[in-house]
Amino acid sequence: MIKEHDGGLLAGLDDIDWARLHHAYGSAHDVPGQLRLVCCDDEDSRKNAWLHLFNTIFHQGSRYTSSAAAVPFFARIARSGPQHARPTALEMLTRLAVDWHDEYTLPAGIDTATWRTVAAENTPEKMAAWYEEQLAAEDDPGRRRILEGARDYCLEGGSPDAHASTLPSYDAVRSELHVLYPLLEDPDPEIRVRTAYLLAWLPEEGTRTVPHLVACLDREQHTQTTATALVAAGLVGDRALLPRLRPYLAAPEPLVRWGAATGLARLLTIGSRPDGSDAELIARVIEELTQAITTPLSAPDVPEALYNEGDLRGYAARALAPLAVHASHPVLPMIMDALSADTAIAAEAVTAALAGAFPGEAPPGIVPFAVLNAGTQDILRCVARRGPWDQYETPLENCLRDLGLPDSPAALREYVQLADSTPSP
Repeated sequence: MIKEHDGGLLAGLDDIDWARLHHAYGSAHDVPGQLRLVCCDDEDSRKNAWLHLFNTIFHQGSRYTSSAAAVPFFARIARSGPQHARPTALEMLTRLAVDWHDEYTLPAGIDTATWRTVAAENTPEKMAAWYEEQLAAEDDPGRRRILEGARDYCLEGGSPDAHASTLPSYDAVRSELHVLYPLLEDPDPEIRVRTAYLLAWLPEEGTRTVPHLVACLDREQHTQTTATALVAAGLVGDRALLPRLRPYLAAPEPLVRWGAATGLARLLTIGSRPDGSDAELIARVIEELTQAITTPLSAPDVPEALYNEGDLRGYAARALAPLAVHASHPVLPMIMDALSADTAIAAEAVTAALAGAFPGEAPPGIVPFAVLNAGTQDILRCVARRGPWDQYETPLENCLRDLGLPDSPAALREYVQLADSTPSP
């Protein structure tokens, strides 16, 4: 039997003209019924309703006009819905806000400023006008029908551009944070973990979010919630948080130390380059991240709500890469070993290490290898030996070229003075 929640939890659900909104399969007229089913007593009906919603208003990561409209109801369910529905409602809010950017934009976090810049060039109004221009020059009846459908979709508020279609859902979640912050005090640790995780991906709310995360850290006893909040604070905070997060590097729990080191690594590598006053802290962060890479951590309880799809060793490697130049011993080979299963991410880590070693604008001409500091030399030797070369869109070669360095295996090996000019396999 379905409990009727419309008097409070789903109040206003039928006031929305869902039939005029869209999801992946056309009209979103069926969304209200699915929202009611996720709150019902029957387990099979609930599971099917959640599956339906993930496949329609969040189809393979796409968002639609109905996606943003559903956000306030998911926020209410997360806050005061049936206990069985609350964790999934928080997961849905995370996906509707940021898709899977939470995984592939690490370790720096979400760049919503770029999203907004791109979306501003592809608003529904601008896209509708573009389709009108195409229609004016198109005579083929079949192609005209396609163009007319796309134009009408834009006129109803949709956009084929991923950034423009994403931001309404992102902003809808952002506008609900004031009712979600109290969930950091929820009795259920899974709710606290998922809430802290969601907050990590809305950097524009950082000034309001950080105090809530810090208050959470002050009272939290649950290891995974503490680790999740530490990383979240690092992703949405600024360098003013360095002294606040540093004590957690001495926590007895390895997972908490990992969270502190990961959050601190991000704070140390945003904005201005770390200076001499950060040297001791950087060394301690490098030590802890190195430990996390060499001694894999477990993520008990709610592992799917942790970062990097639960691959904490891989996240530690990604976080360490921008600090590689500051290490007292070569760490890039260890980073590449940890990321060897995904060469694209390994390539990102290598370019991050190079960017950390050569901050600012590239100097004119090729800098003699002998004048580089030991950390930079270690990085370049590793790159010369291992690449990764010839990746899609050649990120490594482009990075070396932008830095004014030799951009081929043979030339780089000669530059770093390796005796054998043949790259290692």
